[in-house]
Amino acid sequence: MFGSLGVPELLIILLIVIIIFGANKLPQLGRGLGQGMRNFKDSIKEAGSDDHKPTTPPTPPTAPK
Repeated sequence: MFGSLGVPELLIILLIVIIIFGANKLPQLGRGLGQGMRNFKDSIKEAGSDDHKPTTPPTPPTAPK
């Protein structure tokens, strides 16, 4: 699907983004995108680490004597 994207196509996309958002907004967009990706990776790591925690079975209640 995206195999045909080359340098000229990426430059055109970048030019359109600059026209739409302006050059002043690009650092903010990049920062927001980076933070979003970092949060996503952190949530994936947390979800993966929860799966590998050993669980202890609950102890059965003891009968009163």
